Amino acid sequence: MSDKFIFRFVAGISVFVFLVVVILSLKVLPAPAVSPDLLYFFPKLNAFLNGACSVLLVISLYFIRHGNVTWHKRTNIVAFCLSALFLVSYILFHWLGHDTKFGDLDGDGVLSDTEAAAVGGMRVAYLIILLTHIILAAIVLPLILLSFYRGLQMDVQRHRKLVRWAFPVWFYVTVSGVIVYLLIQPYYNF
Repeated sequence: MSDKFIFRFVAGISVFVFLVVVILSLKVLPAPAVSPDLLYFFPKLNAFLNGACSVLLVISLYFIRHGNVTWHKRTNIVAFCLSALFLVSYILFHWLGHDTKFGDLDGDGVLSDTEAAAVGGMRVAYLIILLTHIILAAIVLPLILLSFYRGLQMDVQRHRKLVRWAFPVWFYVTVSGVIVYLLIQPYYNF
């Protein structure tokens, strides 16, 4: 396969995933009614998958620093699969669930002045972490896909150039995903 084809394929997948997330988050498509227990399960699953990916990325780094290419590849493949599962779970949750606002203690979907005052500056910190998480999650998908392609092709030089950017961004996205969950979790009201 040519580089041109791979770049187009990666761009196509990245744009498709981005559009699906946006469309489903905007609630353009009607969602079936689901059990609150199922909705409550998704964020926990997502946090677990993100946390597992964070650990696997560190283990992968350890393996490659110690010259163990085989286990580096295997660990990254598992992290990639867990991230893909996370993406499916994330999309389902945002399609089936409703928006949760940080600080919305009564779960009415409106952040009152009293509720905003109760959470204070933590809301700003949460929104900064969430915003950087979302932006970098959108950016990292093509980096991950291209890094995987280069790594699986044993194009080590190009793989390293990509991973120099992909690894820290992917790691930040997985860690910040867990932090976002821990911060928003008290406000889930299904």
